[in-house]
Formats: sequence, structure tokens, C-alpha cells
Amino acid sequence: MLGLAQHLDCSSSFVSYPEGGRCDAFLEEVRKAGFPAMSLVNDTPHMARTLGELTEYLRRVKASVLMCHTFKPNVLGRMAAKRVGIPCVVVSRGWTGENWKVRAYETVDRVNLRFVDHVVAVSDGQAAKVRKAGVPTSRLSVIHNAARLNAFATPNPEAKAKLFAQFAAGAGVKRVIVAAGRLSPEKGYAVLVEAAADVLRQRPDVGLVLFGEGGERPTLEARINALGLRDRFMMPGFTKELDALLPWATMFVIPSYTEGLPNVGLEASAAGVPVVATAVGGNPEVIADGINGLLVPSGDPTALSSAMNRVLTDEQLRAKLAAGGMTRMKERFTFEAQAAKYRTLLTNLIHARAQQRVA
Repeated sequence: MLGLAQHLDCSSSFVSYPEGGRCDAFLEEVRKAGFPAMSLVNDTPHMARTLGELTEYLRRVKASVLMCHTFKPNVLGRMAAKRVGIPCVVVSRGWTGENWKVRAYETVDRVNLRFVDHVVAVSDGQAAKVRKAGVPTSRLSVIHNAARLNAFATPNPEAKAKLFAQFAAGAGVKRVIVAAGRLSPEKGYAVLVEAAADVLRQRPDVGLVLFGEGGERPTLEARINALGLRDRFMMPGFTKELDALLPWATMFVIPSYTEGLPNVGLEASAAGVPVVATAVGGNPEVIADGINGLLVPSGDPTALSSAMNRVLTDEQLRAKLAAGGMTRMKERFTFEAQAAKYRTLLTNLIHARAQQRVA
């Protein structure tokens, strides 16, 4: 969101649900970049007060259009935008079905999408799901996420030491596989643990680091311990340093059962790191099999470990996938290209709304 704002060439403001303070780190980055940013005071279940607060904010900043991300902002944003009389655009990144509460929210979100002014799907795969939810093609666009190419231009040697420091000195790890994301069932990390058992047993010089937090942590940790992988399969939690650490990874793995369009896949490729990913959702739109990574079926630890072993074994393949990733990101997934598409869309929506007022 911040990268897009920096390339749109227009005045942008950010507003977030408070989420118990979890929004603070992002909003601080937004302010550092020179954009106004605010955390709402109210949150669920105080919907009426939250709606009033958001509506007042949109009027105060004289917003011309509202762009919403994720199901709570999507629903509330549509209502607030209607009160103010501006178009509402929802960016549909994917649905996870993580638990009963999330599934309930996502059911409401699917219905809500039918009534917003426009939906942007981050991949063709997600667009198909949005159409199935009842959104007509005339109110749907596909605009891919973008990679922050400059974030990986000059790898920091100190970050390499931090990445390898995850492992005890006696572990003998010389190559590190990295994965990162929310620790929830749809991300497929249980499959990654099973695949890693085969890979790590064969290759004593390889370690795996999974960054992230979530409800699946206890289950994953128990299985890692049961398989005897505790010294070489590390779960250090959330990190703010993934940008610095990525270029030092031997490989990045995305074992998901479902994906909209994985930002981590874009950024791993931009960092020159081969990616092994499941062929689900928007993954094949980011990872071209044999070009910047390898694609495997979801839920199949044997196929996943085979692809990981192939990348680890074949030095020429690793070099090809690394170079292919950087080229593919520069050609297809730049913020300049993304911003140009958004600029056209938003201009058309604002112009159409102005004509409606005149009529």
C-alpha cells in the first residue's frame, strides 16, 4: 500500500483500525514516508461509532476515493464512502477460511463486494473467485501486486550473520531455506515441516527458518520436535528484518493451500532467491515454473521435498532461477506499472462520480 502511494503522484492518506496497537508499526512507516496516517479510536464491535469516526475523517481530508483492504475495512469503508458521496474501491487479496470467525467475516465480505463501486483482484486466480461471488466483470479489474526492487539492491553482510545465528554453532548449517507468513492452516506449514524432515536428514549443511506468528505455532513446534528437527528448523517469530535477510537465503518456500498473490514470492524473486511454491491461486502468476522457481501440488510433502532437493542439488538451476526472478520482477511487477493502472482506474471512477452529480 505504501509503495503504491509513493508512485501514484497524488495526495494519499492512510487510516487503520487500531487492532490493539498492531497497526502502529505500519502507520509509523507511513508517516516516515511523508504521508498523513491515523489509527481509528473505535473498533469492532462498536460499528456505529467506528463508522462515524471514519466518515468524519474522509470529510476532513476531502477524500476523492476510498481504497479498502481486508474484510472489516471493506464493509465499513463502503458505508462511509456512500455517506460522503465518493467511490469505494476494494482490493481483494484472497480469503483464508482460517477459523469460524474469519469464515463468517469472509462470507459477509463476499456479499459486500457486490455493492462496492469497483473491485481490484490481485491475481487472475482471485478474480475468478470474485466473479463467483457475484461481482460483474464491468466492476472488476486485475492489478498485480508489485515488488520493491530497490529494497534488495545492496545486501547487508551483517544480515547474513543474523540469519545464520538462528542456528546453534554446532549445527553446521551453511545454507538456509526461508519461509515467512502467518502461522495458520491455509499456509501449509505443516506440509513444509514434513517435507523439511526429508530434506534436512539428507543434507546436514542445510537449515530452515520460518518467520511468522499464528495459532498453528504449538502444533508445528510439537511436530518439529517429534521429527528431531529442533536444531535445524527454527521458528523465531515475527521479524521486521526480512528485507535484509532475504538475499542471503538459498531458497524461499511457499507451501500454501490458497493464495491471492504472494508478496513474499515477489520479493524473494526480486532479491534473487529461487522460490519453490504450490501451484495455487496467484502463485503461478508470480512463479513461472523453471523461470524463477518451481511449482508443486499443494498438500504433497513428497513433491515439495523433491523440488527443494532439486534446487539445493543443482547449482546451475539455482543460478538460472535467481537471475530469472530478478528479470521477471523488473519486467512485470514494478510499482510504476502498478501505479499507472491504478491511476487510470481511480481517475475514471472519480470522473464518473462527478458526472453522476451533474446529472
